[in-house]
Amino acid sequence: MTKEKSIKEKILDYIYILSKQPILLRDLLEANRQYNEGMHVDPAKLGFRLKLGRAYLVYIGIVLLILIPLSAITHKPLANIDPHISILGAMVITAVIFMGFNFFRSKMRDEITYKQIKRSWALRFPYFPYDEYNKKIEEIYLKAIKSEVSKKDLEKYILDNIVEESNS
Repeated sequence: MTKEKSIKEKILDYIYILSKQPILLRDLLEANRQYNEGMHVDPAKLGFRLKLGRAYLVYIGIVLLILIPLSAITHKPLANIDPHISILGAMVITAVIFMGFNFFRSKMRDEITYKQIKRSWALRFPYFPYDEYNKKIEEIYLKAIKSEVSKKDLEKYILDNIVEESNS
């Protein structure tokens, strides 16, 4: 049985290139920490890259879906008012459209970051659901950094600590 993709997932698949390489544990933990703090994560660490031309096409499509019906509704009232007001309105709308692309790109980047973290999390920690354990494992990771745990012992350290906390 196949799961239908949402429009958002189709857009993400269209505007981003995803690496087939697995995400390193330390990169996953660092990305999770940064994402939880509301920061942008380095796309290279999570294995994705934006196809800018495709992002522009999707954004133009979204803008047209909004503007065409809106202009059809407001055309008649705006045709009867002073042209100076229409010119100012066009300037404001143009500015909003150009600023909106940055918000669109930022939102899509947050979505793909979350998707990549959850996908990699399911591979690294299959018995610890992301939504339930991401904060706990972040705390353990921060303790591991302070304790200067080596890269090769990091996974064992985290798993030992999460099991220990779960049993408490």
